[in-house]
Amino acid sequence: MTWEIFIKWLPSFIEGAWLTLQLVGISVIAGLILAVPLGIARSSRLLAVRGLPYAYIFFFRGTPLLVQLFLVYYGMAQFEVVRQSALWPYLRDPYWCAIITMTLHTAAYIAEIIRGAIQNVPHGEIEAARALGMSRGQALLHIILPRATRIGLPAYSNEVILMLKASALASTITLLELTGMARKIAARTYMHEEMFLTAGLIYLLIAFVLMQGFKLLERWLRVDACQGR
Repeated sequence: MTWEIFIKWLPSFIEGAWLTLQLVGISVIAGLILAVPLGIARSSRLLAVRGLPYAYIFFFRGTPLLVQLFLVYYGMAQFEVVRQSALWPYLRDPYWCAIITMTLHTAAYIAEIIRGAIQNVPHGEIEAARALGMSRGQALLHIILPRATRIGLPAYSNEVILMLKASALASTITLLELTGMARKIAARTYMHEEMFLTAGLIYLLIAFVLMQGFKLLERWLRVDACQGR
C-alpha cells in the first residue's frame, strides 16, 4: 500500500475509529451505571434480592454478543407493540441498537466484577465501620464501594479493552465503525490485507492509550488511598 492510498483513506479510518470510540465509551459508562445496583444486589445474602440480577447476568454472559445484537436489531422489529412504542425511533437505528446491546452485555460482566470486588473488601474494614456506628448504607457508600473500586479497577479495565474488540461486531448491523469502514474500503480498493492491517494497528493504538490511562488511574487511586491514611 502506497502512502498516497493511505493518506487518501485515512479520514475514513479516523471516522470509523471515532464511531468505535463512541460505541465503547457510551456502553462501558452506561454499563457501569447499570452494573452498580446489579453488583450490589448480587452480593446480597438474600436469595430474593440476588435472584433477578443472577438471571440477567446469566443470560448476557451465557449468550454471544453477536446473537444479542441480532435479537435487538432484527428481532425487536417483529413485535407490533415495539413498532408502536416511543422506543421505536431508537430501536430501528443500528447506532442505538448497538449501544443498547453493548451496554446490556457489558453491564452483566461489570456487575460480576463489582460483586467480586465487594466480597473481597477486607472484613475488618466493614467491622470497623460498624463499630463507628455507620449504618449499612453509610458503610456501603463510604467504605465498601470506594475500597471495591480500587480492587475491581484492573478487571474493569480489561472489560473495557474486551468491549473495544467486541465493538467490531457492530459492523454486522451496517454500522461503519472501524472494522466496518475497513471492510468498505477493502471492497473498493481490493486491498483487503492492507486495510484490515491498518484497522488492526488503530485498534492496537486505542488499546494502548486506554491501558496507559487505566494505569495512571490505578496509580492515582493508590496514592490517594495512602494519603487518606
